[in-house]
Amino acid sequence: MFRALIIDDEKPVRTAISALGAWNAFGIEPPFTATNGKDGLNAMRELHPHIVFIDMQMPVMDGIQFLEQASREFPGVQFIVVSGYDEFHYAQAAIKNGAIDYLLKPIVAEELNKALKKAVSILTNGNITEIDISSAQIDNPDPNHVIDVIKNYIDKNYCTEIRLSMFREKYYFSKEYLSKRFKQKYGVGIYEYALKLRMERAKELLMNDDLQIQDISERLGYSNNNYFSKAFKNYYGLSPTEFREKIQSTAL
Repeated sequence: MFRALIIDDEKPVRTAISALGAWNAFGIEPPFTATNGKDGLNAMRELHPHIVFIDMQMPVMDGIQFLEQASREFPGVQFIVVSGYDEFHYAQAAIKNGAIDYLLKPIVAEELNKALKKAVSILTNGNITEIDISSAQIDNPDPNHVIDVIKNYIDKNYCTEIRLSMFREKYYFSKEYLSKRFKQKYGVGIYEYALKLRMERAKELLMNDDLQIQDISERLGYSNNNYFSKAFKNYYGLSPTEFREKIQSTAL
C-alpha cells in the first residue's frame, strides 16, 4: 500500500483531510501527520511516504521552504499543496517544486480525492523514483569533505542503522580514521551523534499524544519497543512513558 503524510499546523485541517480522504479505496494507508515543515522533513525521513500534503503558511518552516528542500531530497514523492490563500506566488512556487495539485481550504472531499486519484495514477504508472538517501559520491575524496558528507547522511538517516563500514567502503578511509576525524570536528563520535539525533527526535514525538510509543519506536528504526525504551531511559534517565507522564503533569 502507499503511504501518505499530512503537514499542517492546524489540527482541524489535518483531521479534515484524514476524514475525507478515500484512503483505502486508493490503496493508501491511514495518513500520518506533522505540524510544520521541519517536523515534516523529519517525518519523511522516518516514514518515506509516497504522497505528501503540505500547507503553505506554517511556523518554523513554511511550505515554500519545505517544498524546495523536500522536492530535491525526495524526487519520487507526489506533493499536494493545501492553502488558505489563492495567491499566484504560492501556486507558482508549488508548480516550480513539482507539486501535482493545489487545494484551497476549506477542504472539499471531491477535490481531495481527485488529487489523491491523480497521485496514485502517477505512482502506479511506474513513475515512482526510489528515494535516494545515500550520500553523494566523491571523486578523490578530501577528508574534511567526507566528514561533512557523513554528518549530512546521518542528519537525514538517523532512523536507520548507521554502519561505519559503509563509509569505509565508499571513501576508502579506515573506520578508526573516520571516527577520529568526526569526533575532532563535531565533539562526539559518529554513533553517539546518531543516537543524539534519535533521542532528540524521540522527545519531540513523545510530546504528541496522538502517537503510540510503539509507533514512535518503529519510526526511529528500533525493531523492538523494549530496546527503544531502554535506550531512551539510558539517555534521559526516564522511560518514554515516564517522560510523557511528566510532560502531561507539567502542562496541567
